Amino acid sequence: MPHRSVRAARLYVARISRLRFSTTSVYYGYSDTIRNLKIGSRTKVIYQGFTGRQATINAKESLDYGTQIVGGVKPGVEGEHLGLPVLPSVRVAAEKLKPDASAIYVPGVGTAQAIEEAIEAEIPLVVAVAEHIPLHEMLRVFQMLRTQSRTRLVGPNAPGIINTHGRCRLGFQPLPFFLEGNIGIVAKSGTLSYETVASVTRAGLGQTYAISMGGDMLSGTTFIDAFRVFEEDEKTKGIIMVGEVGGRAEEEAADWIVEYRKRTRNPKPFMGLVGGVQAPPGRVMGHAGGWAAPGEASSAEKINILKQAGVVIVDHPEMFGPGMKQLLETSEKKKLRTQLDNVQQRGFHTICQQPRIVQNATMSNDQRRTLYIKQSEAVDMLTKAGFRKSDTLCSSRTCMLGISVDRSERAPCIIASPSTDPADTLYLSKKFAFAYGSDGAISDAMLENVSCHLAISGAAQKGLFKLISALHDIFVSKEAFVLETKIVITENSEVQIKEAKFGFDDAAFKTAGRQGDIHALRDNTFEVLEEVDAEKSGIIYVKLEGEGSVGTIVNGAGLAMNTIDSLTRLGAHPANFLDTGGKATSDTIKSAFKIVCSDPRVKVIFVNIFGGLTRCDMIAEGILLAFRDLEPKIPVVVRLRGTNEALGQKMISESGLAFDAFDGFDDAARRVIELAKSSSSIPEIESTS
Repeated sequence: MPHRSVRAARLYVARISRLRFSTTSVYYGYSDTIRNLKIGSRTKVIYQGFTGRQATINAKESLDYGTQIVGGVKPGVEGEHLGLPVLPSVRVAAEKLKPDASAIYVPGVGTAQAIEEAIEAEIPLVVAVAEHIPLHEMLRVFQMLRTQSRTRLVGPNAPGIINTHGRCRLGFQPLPFFLEGNIGIVAKSGTLSYETVASVTRAGLGQTYAISMGGDMLSGTTFIDAFRVFEEDEKTKGIIMVGEVGGRAEEEAADWIVEYRKRTRNPKPFMGLVGGVQAPPGRVMGHAGGWAAPGEASSAEKINILKQAGVVIVDHPEMFGPGMKQLLETSEKKKLRTQLDNVQQRGFHTICQQPRIVQNATMSNDQRRTLYIKQSEAVDMLTKAGFRKSDTLCSSRTCMLGISVDRSERAPCIIASPSTDPADTLYLSKKFAFAYGSDGAISDAMLENVSCHLAISGAAQKGLFKLISALHDIFVSKEAFVLETKIVITENSEVQIKEAKFGFDDAAFKTAGRQGDIHALRDNTFEVLEEVDAEKSGIIYVKLEGEGSVGTIVNGAGLAMNTIDSLTRLGAHPANFLDTGGKATSDTIKSAFKIVCSDPRVKVIFVNIFGGLTRCDMIAEGILLAFRDLEPKIPVVVRLRGTNEALGQKMISESGLAFDAFDGFDDAARRVIELAKSSSSIPEIESTS
């Protein structure tokens, strides 16, 4: 851990030692903490960062909802807040208040340490809502979690968890959308989960639990973890999952569902949605985890895998309510027939999974998490470590070797393939996970396994081991999230570098101020100008190729991906992916309009907002500001749902401006397509600001 001080490193080792060798309890493993997700009216909650503004607002809402908050923590301070005790450390709070859960409202720069303190204090459930937590800090946290069986993590970068029957909320889910009911919901995306909850509520079904995984590469709680809670919960009659591009969580969920159906006489029905079908290969789509690594399935392939497992897939979250209502009615009829006939229904039990075909996200793809350094700079880093760049034009012996993150294992891993041909690496690449932050993490046995997989032996092994060591040093010291190389084994058994592509964690720089030397290598002249401008305004913008006649402005990465998917399904041609962020403001919306209007292809703008934390009236104000200041010459269709939707829709309708306003997605999308086809205007901006 070169970026941490020696004292901090020693403290980390001490924490691990205490957790691993504690004599107060027998530890089995992290999977044993799934039971801690079963929150309810008796769950005692503390807040870390209790006296902060966001924590205070959230705590008041949660208290009104019925959550049993028993106090909170402010480092070094003892007192009272909201009529509840404030204690100087998590350990003291654990001793005096005996909490069952902790909600962490500490900024991203301090979130990892706050989680570690909760783990040390053996808090059963920890919910981390912060965004932009440095990846390597979370790798360190997960290394701690895997050594114990007391603490379960939900998040990070997640809205949290809520149980409607127990009136218990940990996180910032918008409470007005929730209704005590019978549907369990688990989602990667915050805004898509809000849409899903609202749809289920409108259908009169309501929810039991809503659990958020979060959009980062590493998640403390997965689809399967949530499924196990829903399976055992008698009140839960149907299950909804919302996934997206990146990782294997959806594939693993499909495998679990198949097994569940085999062993269950009357299985609960499953519905699902997977965002990112139209995501450009390799691009990071808003969420830090919204990109596919080599060998991972695309969103379209995930959908097919889930369908094969018996999951009913929808294209838009508005369909969940009516769809689940119909599924539950069908399920009850099947259950009745089973009881009358006393014959086991085969149903989904006989499903055979077809061979899975997954996409190949290789080095040729332009995937970014803000910073991918130039290939020449990546090769230079390795030449400084003693490796030569190959000048061989053709070679019969090339391999792919890299280090990234195994999301399933929640740990760093070596990725190796004995071939660099995309058609081969698709099936031949293999991951070798290792522990983060400990001496000798990559063992001699693992090195032997990697060299065996690559069919490298003899004198070339020494060069291979040296390269793995060099990549590991770069991965840890420079806080990379992916390092990929193509190597050549020469006739004299020398390992040379043919190509290299290195990606580094932007949160380490933007949140924690580390790795300035690496991020100084960024060259904006090779990036899309609009994407760079959007970043300055806190907006994530991806310019899409093709006709691109529909400009999109959406709040939330998952909802933005689904908007593009749904528009394409209906026959539109989206010009861009644009995520204003889950906490969009009126100024953010104005900036988004300016960026979208700068694209001459755009014939109509579709503003698709679902207000969770974001209020629809604030979005409406931003739209009106944009029109007054920018005077766009193209039609705009606005869909506002969620918090304060009636007020926002009223502001739009009474503005006197040429808007088309809707609350249903399909109606709004069809109007967008109609305008795009009929409009021949070219967007212009006459700014008065």
